[in-house]
Amino acid sequence: MNGVFRTSNSFVDLVLRLTLAVVFFPHGAQKALGWFGGPGLSATMAYFAKAGFPPLLAALDIVAEFLGPIALFFGFLTRVAAFGIFSVMAVAVWTVHRHVGFFMNWYGQMPAGKEGYEYHLLALAISFAVIVRGAGLLSIDGAIARRK
Repeated sequence: MNGVFRTSNSFVDLVLRLTLAVVFFPHGAQKALGWFGGPGLSATMAYFAKAGFPPLLAALDIVAEFLGPIALFFGFLTRVAAFGIFSVMAVAVWTVHRHVGFFMNWYGQMPAGKEGYEYHLLALAISFAVIVRGAGLLSIDGAIARRK
C-alpha cells in the first residue's frame, strides 16, 4: 500500500493534480448531477446504454469523472483516481474520437458533437504523470505516506 500513497513534496506534482481535478470535475458533475448544463445521471446512463456500454462500465465512467476529481483535489488515492481518468480518456479516444481525427472542432467545420482526440491526449499525459509521480505537495496521500 505504501506505493499507492508515496509521493514527493513537489509543487509541480500539485499543479498537475489540481489541473486534472479542476478540468474533470465539471464533466463528472454534468454526468452525475446535471450541473453545468449536463444531462444528469439517468440520461447519461441511457446514452451509454444506447452506445452499447454495459451499465457497470457506464457507472465506472461516471465515478471516475465525478469522484476522481474530488479525490484528486484532496490528494487522496491520487494514483487510483488518475488511473480512472486515464482509463476513461483511453476508451473515449479508442471508441469515439480516433475516428474523427486529431483536431477538436474549433471552427465548427465538423458535424455537431464531433471532436478529435487532441484534448484527450493532454488528459492522458497529465493522468499518466500523476499516476507515476503521485499527489505532490499538500496531499492526504503524502500525509499518510509520512506516517508510515
